[in-house]
Amino acid sequence: MATTGRKWLAALFAAGLLALAGGGFAVWQKAGGGPGMVTSVASLGAPFELIDHDGKPISDAVLKGHPSLLYFGFTRCPEVCPTTLYEMSGWFEELGNEGKDIRAYFVTVDPERDDPETMKGYAEAFTDRVTGITGEPDKVFALLKAWRVYWTKVPTSDGDYTMDHTASVFMLGPDGEFEGTISYGEAKETALEKLRLLLKKSARSLAGKAPA
Repeated sequence: MATTGRKWLAALFAAGLLALAGGGFAVWQKAGGGPGMVTSVASLGAPFELIDHDGKPISDAVLKGHPSLLYFGFTRCPEVCPTTLYEMSGWFEELGNEGKDIRAYFVTVDPERDDPETMKGYAEAFTDRVTGITGEPDKVFALLKAWRVYWTKVPTSDGDYTMDHTASVFMLGPDGEFEGTISYGEAKETALEKLRLLLKKSARSLAGKAPA
């Protein structure tokens, strides 16, 4: 993990795009730059049935009962995705046992090329705390739309393509509800502060639903 991650460490300082969330609206930044998307938080998310990186069925049920992180990217991403996964591994390392209840999911925006085996190898090169999610393109794209994720194919000079996509990490509470974002390249201290707040809010929410 360390070798792969360090390769992208310099990218932490190469670009910083803002992603803000609050007051009932969210602004998602795009990996390729430019303005983000504005959407009502209440409209985010939808049921899904896809495949995890072990080739097993996975549904929106995995987003319930604990805090979660959702990140949307692709395995051939040259900078933003490896940087973010490297950062994520650092967050988990820093939180230690404090962050044991957080589940993290890496959802591909390129399901035509990202099969389960590819997703598994890519995610586990950084951390074993992240589960890759892929599936039939139509179903994946429906999930991206439900979370108002920006993604588009960008042709390359060699006849291939890359992807431009939302670069923020989404934070979800134990009901699968949106709680905010961690923006690309955000300071580690700020990201950890947000995660600790997410953990506290999730603990209060779960405690309030516990049987008397």
